[in-house]
Amino acid sequence: MRTHESLRSSLFGPGRSLAAFVLGGASIALGSAACSRTAPPSGEPAHAAAKADAAATVSAASAADAAAAIHPGATSCTKEGGPTCYRFATTEDAFRWVLGHDPVVLGIGEAHAQKGTEGIASSTKRFTETLLPIVAPRSSDVVVELWAPDPKCMKKVEQVASAQKPVTEAQASTNQNEYVTLGTKAKEAGMTPWLLRPTCDDFAMLADAGDDAVGAMLGLVKRLTQAKVTQLYERNEKAGQPQKIVIAYGGALHNDLAPSEAMREYSFGPELDQLTGGRYVELDLIVPEYVKKSPTWEKLPWFASFEADKASDAVRDKATLYVLGERSFVLLFPWSK
Repeated sequence: MRTHESLRSSLFGPGRSLAAFVLGGASIALGSAACSRTAPPSGEPAHAAAKADAAATVSAASAADAAAAIHPGATSCTKEGGPTCYRFATTEDAFRWVLGHDPVVLGIGEAHAQKGTEGIASSTKRFTETLLPIVAPRSSDVVVELWAPDPKCMKKVEQVASAQKPVTEAQASTNQNEYVTLGTKAKEAGMTPWLLRPTCDDFAMLADAGDDAVGAMLGLVKRLTQAKVTQLYERNEKAGQPQKIVIAYGGALHNDLAPSEAMREYSFGPELDQLTGGRYVELDLIVPEYVKKSPTWEKLPWFASFEADKASDAVRDKATLYVLGERSFVLLFPWSK
């Protein structure tokens, strides 16, 4: 296991802090803790209503034709009343088709691994090992949803971390290390990884937020990510590299292209889509074993289709792609063996 200090210098440059709160020897990944779809502050599942409105439905015949057109090995899995669905032989095939929509900003969201699921490969691990090598040659940067606090305001950091402990305790212990590994592999592939860097004023705001702390944190993640991605996109434009992709990787809430009104203040999708002139693509990566019969999952527009399919052994080794809009996709990995 590499130390925090060695990771600090090799991954994010000398003098930069690791993307974690290191409190009394315990690393607490706070930036990603509140960004699962499991508990948005309004009580509404993150962007379920908006994505339901955006979900396109097609007839079985036209869906089959479309599947054959998009990829020789793809098949239609669209259910009546559900979103357009394609089944691919591999996750890589599905991902390449999504990249065919020519993004210059790719907003990737995941359902964070929860405690007790450490034996199942997470979205982050699968993306790092199988999908990052595909997109890296076309990409310049990846902004990961981990926080690097200013060491000058550790008292406020500790206060915020303590308030959020009930949320972080539900997360798998492997989450933070896997985000660091993602950054490491991205750097090895020629990309630059970036962290979110809240200021002392940001932490003071969170510490004073009281019962609104979760909402304040979600809003801060959106603001910091959007600002960094905007800076990197504009740098690529000025450097004569307008086709290079900037990736934002984090929880499947902030990347929404068509968020509900309640979730609008937490998503950077609409602003980045406008910034790029319609070249923003939203992609959610979902591990099927994480999907449960709960109000949060059940209100998502693809849940009924997922439930109808999951009992079939014939599809469990395939990648499933739900098309929720022109540039909004949900990719479910194959079930673990």
